[in-house]
Amino acid sequence: SSAASDVYKRQALAPHARLVWVAAGAGNNGGDGLEAAAELRKLGKQVVVSWLGSRDGASADSKASLQRALDAGVRFADAPPADWDLALDALLGIGASRAPEGRMADWIACMNQNAAPVLAIDLPSGLEADTGFAAGRCVSADATLSLLTLKPGLFTGMGRDASGQVWLDGLGVDLVQACGATEAAIVASLAPAPPLRARLHAAHKGSQGDVAVVGGAPGMSGAAVLAATAALHRGAGRVYLCMLDPSAAPLCAGQPELMCRTLDQLDLARVAVACGCGGGDAVRAALPRLLSAARRLVLDADALNAIAVDAQLRSLVRMRRARGYSTIVTPHPLEAARLCQTSADAVQRNRLQTAQGLAEALQCTVLLKGSGTVVASPERASAIVPTGNGLLATAGTGDVLAGALAAALAAGVPEFDSALQTAYSHGKCADDWPTTMPLTAAALARSAWH
Repeated sequence: SSAASDVYKRQALAPHARLVWVAAGAGNNGGDGLEAAAELRKLGKQVVVSWLGSRDGASADSKASLQRALDAGVRFADAPPADWDLALDALLGIGASRAPEGRMADWIACMNQNAAPVLAIDLPSGLEADTGFAAGRCVSADATLSLLTLKPGLFTGMGRDASGQVWLDGLGVDLVQACGATEAAIVASLAPAPPLRARLHAAHKGSQGDVAVVGGAPGMSGAAVLAATAALHRGAGRVYLCMLDPSAAPLCAGQPELMCRTLDQLDLARVAVACGCGGGDAVRAALPRLLSAARRLVLDADALNAIAVDAQLRSLVRMRRARGYSTIVTPHPLEAARLCQTSADAVQRNRLQTAQGLAEALQCTVLLKGSGTVVASPERASAIVPTGNGLLATAGTGDVLAGALAAALAAGVPEFDSALQTAYSHGKCADDWPTTMPLTAAALARSAWH
């Protein structure tokens, strides 16, 4: 039962808690809180329930849960106790559509301001289940016990910060069998860890694929170098650096393996191209040729800004899938907003919908960066990348990702899988990074990814 699972997780989170405050809403989520309260009281814990429901308005299940709590000797109060050791957030479930108000909002603030741990049942109250957006106050939980299935909102948008450690209890229900769910009906899946790709002993640089980085307008050469360095360290056999700044130094002293080329010298049918890293306005002139001739292409940064304001370039992007070409676009929320002609706030309100809509509009794989990176395609269900953290919030890490994506495409990894696996490894590197050391883009580009 969900109540037994609530109690088990409570023991894991705060095994020595004596006084447990259960903040219960009027709906089914509140009913789960009442059940957990009854079970905790049977274990000898002091339990105080603040319930927003009423016996007259409660469902049959909630009435039964209320009676079990009363029979167990649970104490009810209109306000939180003065000194609690653990709070169970059972205020709102997946059906909530409005921002918390009144006493509910006050109780959420109380939970967030107290140093004692908070366990959210199914979903932190105030967080939207499918989007990870919170319109108002939202519980900041130390852990969340998700019931039946994982909710996409726990892993993207504000969900990662709000939910803490996420546990799942399927309650023994096979959702596919019970609901007839199919892959097409899945809102999103969590990206799995990528498989290890072993090189054959007889491998040579020509068999590992070639990458070309087109970017580095005046004053922004570092972005292109970061992308090229990442491609090299992700296993590309050869990496060509095509600088858009004609005065850029012909040799990268810190990475002598990189080879400088002009756009005219590139065989676009053979190389995988990462375009836009530090491209500035100069990248616009290169885009028509790249979109028409590059068979494997990653579009990042200024390349996306150019496409956002040019209908002809967007048309060239859409045509690539019909020609059998691979395309990955890697916007952050503001770049996605420009492409969708909306605001960054609107993008963040529904990251899954934005990524999926953009993938269909551009007919390519979209990697929407941010907390809970979303990978979307016109042909399959979206995926949320569960790795990564705030250490990646520094200049240049997006350029590193673009170069690594080009290396995956060069190695022959399919478009969607390249995006999924590379984003996972990119985030996992940050997760494994020593917390005592800053993570710079240059260090990320050269580090070992799993």
